[in-house]
Amino acid sequence: MDWFNAEGFELARQVLQRGIAAIYLIAFLSAAAQFPALLGEHGLLPVPKYLGWSGARGPTLFRRHYSDRLLLAVAWTGAAVSALLVAGLPQAGPSWLPMLAFLLLWGLYMSIVNVGQTFYAFGWETLLLEAGFMAAFLGSHQVAPPYPILLLFIWLAFRLEFGAGMIKMRGDRCWRDLTALYYHHETQPMPGPASWFFHHLPKPLHRLEVLGNHITQLVVPFLLFAPQPVASVAAAVVIATQLWLVISGNFAWLNWLTIIIAFAAVSDRAVQAVLPGLGDFTPEYGPTPAWFTVVVLAVSALLLVLSYWPARNLLSRHQLMNSSFNRWHLGNAYGAFGSITRQRYEIIVEGSLDGVDWREYEFKGKPGDPARMPRQFAPYHLRLDWLMWFLALGSRGENWFIPFLRKLLEADRPTLRLLRVDPFDGEAPKYVRARIFHYRYSTWAEKRATGQWWIRRPAGVLVQPLTLARGSQRRAWLGDWS
Repeated sequence: MDWFNAEGFELARQVLQRGIAAIYLIAFLSAAAQFPALLGEHGLLPVPKYLGWSGARGPTLFRRHYSDRLLLAVAWTGAAVSALLVAGLPQAGPSWLPMLAFLLLWGLYMSIVNVGQTFYAFGWETLLLEAGFMAAFLGSHQVAPPYPILLLFIWLAFRLEFGAGMIKMRGDRCWRDLTALYYHHETQPMPGPASWFFHHLPKPLHRLEVLGNHITQLVVPFLLFAPQPVASVAAAVVIATQLWLVISGNFAWLNWLTIIIAFAAVSDRAVQAVLPGLGDFTPEYGPTPAWFTVVVLAVSALLLVLSYWPARNLLSRHQLMNSSFNRWHLGNAYGAFGSITRQRYEIIVEGSLDGVDWREYEFKGKPGDPARMPRQFAPYHLRLDWLMWFLALGSRGENWFIPFLRKLLEADRPTLRLLRVDPFDGEAPKYVRARIFHYRYSTWAEKRATGQWWIRRPAGVLVQPLTLARGSQRRAWLGDWS
C-alpha cells in the first residue's frame, strides 16, 4: 500500500518518536520537582481544594483523590516510560508496544495538566499532549511509517507556524511595521544569555528579522505540503528559525517541540543529500498488519474531524491563541506574542527580620540582580518564574502570589527550593513585601562601566509589608500600577 506506507521517512519517525519522548521526560521531571510546591496538598494552589470547588475540566487520574505521593508516582512513571522511548526500546517491538507507551504518556500528562490550573495554562502543554497522542500511531521498526500520521504532523506544524503568523498580523501594529524586535528581546518573558546581544543588533537588521519571520510563518508553512525536496527545504527553514529563537530566549520546550514536529516533512533522501556520510536509514520493514492500518485510519479520521475547529479559528478575525476545543487536548489552536510590551516591569520580593534591613529573594530564571547574566533554562520550564512575568504585566495573581508570600514568611522549604537565593538561609523573616521595578537593558557603555546587564529603577509597591500575624487578616493587594 504505497499510499499508506511512507518509506523513505524513517529518520522523520525516529526524530518524532524519540524527540517527543524526550520532551515528555523533561515535562515529567519538571512536574516531580515543582508540582508539589506549586499545586500539591500544601502548595500555592492546592489541587484538593481546586477539585472540591470546581472539579477538573477534563480527564484526570486525580478526579477522585489527589495526594503528593500519587502525583510523584505518576510523574516518575511517566519519566521512566519516556526514557525507554528515548532509548528506542518499545519501538524495537511490535507496533502496539510504542502505541501503548505513548498513550500512557498522553494519559498521565493530561492528568497533570487538567488539574494544573494557571501553572499549566501554557500553549506548549496542549501541544505536547497533541503531539504525544499522534506519536502513538507512528508504528515500530517492524513496519514503515504510516503516511497519514506524518501528514497530520505536517498539518500540526502548519497550524503552529501559520497560527503564530496570523496572530501577529491581526495583533500588535509593531509586527506590521516591522519594529517588534526593537522591544521583544528586552521584554520577553525570560531572556537568555544571548538576549542582551540580540537586543543591541542594528535596528535595520531587526526589521529584516521580523520580515523573515513573516515569510517563515505565513508563506513557508504551505510549502510543507509540497513534493520533495521542497517540503524538506521548507522544514529546514522552520527548523533554522526555531533554533534562532532557542538561542535568543527561554520558551520552555515550545521551540524544541516545533523543531521535532517539523521533521515530519524531512525525507531521508534530503538528509542524505546534505550529509552523505550518514548512509541509509531505512531498515527492512515487514508487512503492515491489518489491525494497525485500521487503527491508523480511524485515528486519522478522528483527528481530521477535530481539525475543523482549529482550521476555522485560523480564518477567524477573532482568532484564539493557545486554545483547546475539547477536553482531550486534540486539535488545538496555537500562536504566541500577538502583542508586544514596550516596557519591562519586574516584581522584586524582599524579606526583613526587623522591617529596616530588606533582602531580596532571587528567582532562578527571571531578571533580578542587575549584574547577573540571564541564564539558559529551556527546554526546562520554570513555572513560578513565568507567572511572575505575567504578574508584572498586571495580571491578577492574588490567588497564588499572596500564598507564595506567606510560604516565604514560614520559610517553607519546598517553596524555597523553587528559588535561586534565599537571603535568610532557611530562617523565617518577620516581614515580606513586593516592590515593582522598571527594567531595561544596559547600553554597551553602561555595560562596560558597571558590568550590569540591566538598569533598574523603583516604580511602585505591589504588596505592602506582610507578617504572619497580620498577613491573613487584611487585604494587601494594591492592584495595577501601569
